[in-house]
Amino acid sequence: METRIKIADILLDSLPFIRVFRGKVVVIKYGGSAQVNPRLKEQFAKDVVMMYMLGIKPVIIHGGGKDVSKMLETLHIPTEFIDGHRVTTQESMPVVEMVLSGRINKELSTFLNHHGIKAVGVSGKDGGLFEAVSKDGSDYTGKITHVDVSLLTTLLDNGFVPVIAPIAGSCEANHPGYNINADLVACEIAKSLNAFKVVFLTDTKGVLDAGGSLLPTLNEEKILQLTKQGVIAGGMLPKMQACLECVKNGVQKVHIIDGRVEHSLLLELFTSAGVGTEIVP
Repeated sequence: METRIKIADILLDSLPFIRVFRGKVVVIKYGGSAQVNPRLKEQFAKDVVMMYMLGIKPVIIHGGGKDVSKMLETLHIPTEFIDGHRVTTQESMPVVEMVLSGRINKELSTFLNHHGIKAVGVSGKDGGLFEAVSKDGSDYTGKITHVDVSLLTTLLDNGFVPVIAPIAGSCEANHPGYNINADLVACEIAKSLNAFKVVFLTDTKGVLDAGGSLLPTLNEEKILQLTKQGVIAGGMLPKMQACLECVKNGVQKVHIIDGRVEHSLLLELFTSAGVGTEIVP
């Protein structure tokens, strides 16, 4: 009986959140262990199904950096990172697109469809979703210059869940396109859709202080301070940049959560305590 009462308490705790989120767009950046561990993939799919059934409109942007690096290594194509961003060359760009838009995107879409969601896999090239130019003018790592979410709104209005690969089109004909950091894609899509929230699934508990303790809430001032101190560095830098862009442009909150924890998505969104770090305006 005690267990049943606890379950009832959890459900009652979630009611205010369900009421607020219903009909809202929630952008999810899916990556890390949650994307490769079979059990975590299963739990993620169930979490998205639950959100979908509660009337929330999920939009999923996925990464795949480890798979890309693995394929590049297999093909003996060198790769490097600067401030957490992959430097994408003319040689590596077709491989990046093949892995992200091909195998990962379609595998995830199929997996979600299997669990009862009408998922549709696209990249930035589909429907002119987003275009980019070279980030530094010399390679195929891009920065987004234009977003057109008409394809996404059509999908969402008809009950589909978009699954987006971070490959951008170009305004130039016959151009191979650009590889975009998936965190930044999530931010640009969220801004253009006027999303209610953005959630980043990572391989950390959230944002940690110098002592390794979880920081439950951050704002711009604290993020800049931690960056100067070197506490926020590497792959967390573009994520923080994306978070700040989101909250400065109408997104209510951004959440960074541990995708290695089963059902972390539901725990963060539908419980009072949450499980990760929230970034607020």
